[in-house]
Amino acid sequence: MSPVLLAADLVAIAVLVFGLFVPRHHRRDLVVAFLVVNVAVLAVMATLSATAVGVGVGLGLFGVLSIIRLRSEELRQHEIAYYFAALALGLLAGSSGLSAWLVAGLMALVLGALFVGDHPRISRGSTRQQLVLDRAHSDDDLLRAHVGSIVGDGIQSLTILRTDLVNDTTTVEVRYSRPAERRTTRTGLKAGRLAQAERERLEAGAR
Repeated sequence: MSPVLLAADLVAIAVLVFGLFVPRHHRRDLVVAFLVVNVAVLAVMATLSATAVGVGVGLGLFGVLSIIRLRSEELRQHEIAYYFAALALGLLAGSSGLSAWLVAGLMALVLGALFVGDHPRISRGSTRQQLVLDRAHSDDDLLRAHVGSIVGDGIQSLTILRTDLVNDTTTVEVRYSRPAERRTTRTGLKAGRLAQAERERLEAGAR
């Protein structure tokens, strides 16, 4: 295996984990998963490239690896993207049939796609929440009005996850926009109300 490709993979996975994922999502528990997946796939690819094994053996090995599933908790979509990016970087670095420049370019392409696709400006002002409503809704308009009374206007998508007729509840997943100016206004009004309440309390104590 080329030391240049090894160095390129280590730099790429460091940028992915410590330059993109951790600063943006702050989930340090997934750092070890991304690093181990990348290095393990790189080692497997390097071994397959250095030994005379058939394609069927390689496919069978990766079939065994694909059985491993993370059952501790459900991964979100952006975490799955980082997971497969770490896998792809290891595969590229361990490939012996590609030139070093092509591998480096493909690695840069993967990192660039993550940088742009997961940029905070793309999802700015959009929030996703899972709500449990104290009512079993059968009418979509009433459901949207109920959710709107909780999260405000700007509902982008609304998905019913569960309707419990026994306990009279509805579980929904809602994605809605929260413009910066509206958040700022609400924060300012809340701070003003708190300050006014504190002044009234002090005045009452002085009397």
